[in-house]
Amino acid sequence: MVKAVSHPFFARIYPRINAFTEAHGLIEHRQELLAGVHGRVVEIGAGTGANFRHYPPEVTQVVAVEPEPRLRALAEKAATEAPVPVEVAAGRAEKLPLEDDGFDVAVFSLVLCTIADVPSALAEARRVLKPGGELRFCEHVGSERPGFRRVQKALALPWRLIGGGCHLARDTERAIQEAGFTVEDIRRFYFLINGRANPASPSIIGTARPTT
Repeated sequence: MVKAVSHPFFARIYPRINAFTEAHGLIEHRQELLAGVHGRVVEIGAGTGANFRHYPPEVTQVVAVEPEPRLRALAEKAATEAPVPVEVAAGRAEKLPLEDDGFDVAVFSLVLCTIADVPSALAEARRVLKPGGELRFCEHVGSERPGFRRVQKALALPWRLIGGGCHLARDTERAIQEAGFTVEDIRRFYFLINGRANPASPSIIGTARPTT
């Protein structure tokens, strides 16, 4: 049985946050993240299913795992309108209810900041990927600028309480590498809203594969 993850306040406000950020460029980031994805895909922490409509036709199936029941219900609705087959499942990133070596691509999209045990989640992604499979990631991260990072650390606790457990300053690229992946390409950028940075602006989009 999947242990429940409940963030009722965050689940209520997140659709509005997503709509606002998509209107200011997040859609293009989703499209960049998923460009060229093919075969069978697992999306880990699918949230409301906002990525579903951006999967290319070369995808044969998406299995979308989401532990938060309110967000999962929205993902199930989004799955009915997706251009590719999508199955939404209850489950936690740290213990995926999926078989070994079953997927061509694993996707993390704005979720590694909220996962309690990132090494376990990445280990699970590696377990379910086929040999030579691909990890796609789009995440906000800790800033490389000392002053900006100090602001992130100062806001860490209230941000986490309001944001469903979101950590502002994680070194996600390093975590991916330490989990046994080789980062093949990565773009570092600040996601600006109306030309302005916010504490979650430092971001990365990239691709990695299990290190052989």
